[in-house]
Amino acid sequence: MEAVNRKLIRPSLNEIKEQIPAPRRDPQQQQKRPVPPDQANAENFHFVKQMQSKTPMVFVLRDGETLHGVIEWYDKCCLKVNRTEGPNLLLYKPSIKYMYKAEG
Repeated sequence: MEAVNRKLIRPSLNEIKEQIPAPRRDPQQQQKRPVPPDQANAENFHFVKQMQSKTPMVFVLRDGETLHGVIEWYDKCCLKVNRTEGPNLLLYKPSIKYMYKAEG
Protein backbone atom coordinates (compact mmCIF):
# COMPACT_ATOMS: atom_id res chain seq x y z
CA MET A 1 0.00 0.00 0.00
CA GLU A 2 1.21 3.31 -0.99
CA ALA A 3 0.79 6.31 1.34
CA VAL A 4 -1.37 8.83 -0.36
CA ASN A 5 -1.01 12.48 0.45
CA ARG A 6 -4.47 13.68 1.06
CA LYS A 7 -5.20 17.29 1.67
CA LEU A 8 -8.08 18.00 3.95
CA ILE A 9 -10.23 20.66 2.41
CA ARG A 10 -11.95 22.86 4.91
CA PRO A 11 -13.00 26.50 4.69
CA SER A 12 -11.01 29.14 6.45
CA LEU A 13 -12.42 30.94 9.48
CA ASN A 14 -12.91 34.13 7.48
CA GLU A 15 -15.05 32.32 4.92
CA ILE A 16 -17.27 30.93 7.68
CA LYS A 17 -17.68 34.39 9.23
CA GLU A 18 -18.76 35.80 5.88
CA GLN A 19 -21.41 33.11 5.47
CA ILE A 20 -22.95 33.62 8.92
CA PRO A 21 -25.27 36.61 8.90
CA ALA A 22 -24.34 39.29 11.41
CA PRO A 23 -26.79 39.65 14.29
CA ARG A 24 -29.32 42.29 13.45
CA ARG A 25 -29.59 45.17 15.81
CA ASP A 26 -32.78 47.12 15.96
CA PRO A 27 -31.91 50.73 15.06
CA GLN A 28 -34.56 51.94 17.50
CA GLN A 29 -32.89 50.04 20.33
CA GLN A 30 -29.52 51.61 19.61
CA GLN A 31 -30.91 55.14 19.66
CA LYS A 32 -33.06 54.72 22.77
CA ARG A 33 -31.61 56.31 25.85
CA PRO A 34 -33.00 56.13 29.33
CA VAL A 35 -35.47 58.87 30.12
CA PRO A 36 -33.90 61.47 32.42
CA PRO A 37 -35.53 61.92 35.81
CA ASP A 38 -38.06 64.72 36.30
CA GLN A 39 -35.82 66.40 38.83
CA ALA A 40 -32.12 66.34 39.55
CA ASN A 41 -32.83 67.02 43.25
CA ALA A 42 -30.67 70.16 43.17
CA GLU A 43 -33.72 72.29 43.96
CA ASN A 44 -34.70 70.00 46.82
CA PHE A 45 -31.17 70.07 48.22
CA HIS A 46 -31.14 73.88 48.10
CA PHE A 47 -34.52 74.24 49.85
CA VAL A 48 -33.64 71.74 52.59
CA LYS A 49 -30.33 73.49 53.24
CA GLN A 50 -32.02 76.89 53.53
CA MET A 51 -34.79 75.48 55.73
CA GLN A 52 -32.40 73.77 58.14
CA SER A 53 -30.18 76.82 58.56
CA LYS A 54 -33.20 79.19 58.63
CA THR A 55 -31.46 81.41 56.09
CA PRO A 56 -33.17 84.79 55.56
CA MET A 57 -34.19 84.92 51.90
CA VAL A 58 -35.39 87.59 49.50
CA PHE A 59 -38.07 86.54 47.00
CA VAL A 60 -38.57 88.67 43.90
CA LEU A 61 -41.96 87.98 42.33
CA ARG A 62 -42.82 88.22 38.64
CA ASP A 63 -44.67 91.50 39.21
CA GLY A 64 -41.53 93.05 40.79
CA GLU A 65 -42.63 92.85 44.44
CA THR A 66 -39.94 91.70 46.89
CA LEU A 67 -40.65 89.64 49.99
CA HIS A 68 -38.31 88.82 52.87
CA GLY A 69 -38.62 85.69 54.97
CA VAL A 70 -37.46 82.19 55.87
CA ILE A 71 -38.59 79.04 54.05
CA GLU A 72 -40.59 76.88 56.46
CA TRP A 73 -41.50 74.11 54.03
CA TYR A 74 -41.91 73.44 50.31
CA ASP A 75 -43.56 71.00 47.97
CA LYS A 76 -43.80 70.47 44.22
CA CYS A 77 -45.65 73.71 43.52
CA CYS A 78 -45.24 76.13 46.44
CA LEU A 79 -43.16 77.47 49.34
CA LYS A 80 -44.32 78.46 52.82
CA VAL A 81 -42.46 81.61 53.86
CA ASN A 82 -42.35 82.85 57.47
CA ARG A 83 -41.99 86.61 57.70
CA THR A 84 -41.25 88.91 60.65
CA GLU A 85 -42.69 92.09 59.13
CA GLY A 86 -45.98 90.57 57.97
CA PRO A 87 -48.14 87.47 57.86
CA ASN A 88 -46.68 84.16 56.71
CA LEU A 89 -47.25 83.44 53.03
CA LEU A 90 -47.73 80.54 50.69
CA LEU A 91 -45.86 81.39 47.47
CA TYR A 92 -46.54 79.47 44.29
CA LYS A 93 -43.26 78.65 42.56
CA PRO A 94 -44.40 79.99 39.15
CA SER A 95 -44.98 83.41 40.74
CA ILE A 96 -41.34 83.64 41.90
CA LYS A 97 -39.03 85.31 39.39
CA TYR A 98 -35.89 84.60 41.44
CA MET A 99 -34.71 84.42 45.05
CA TYR A 100 -31.46 84.94 46.88
CA LYS A 101 -29.99 84.93 50.38
CA ALA A 102 -30.61 88.17 52.25
CA GLU A 103 -27.48 90.01 53.31
CA GLY A 104 -26.90 90.61 56.98
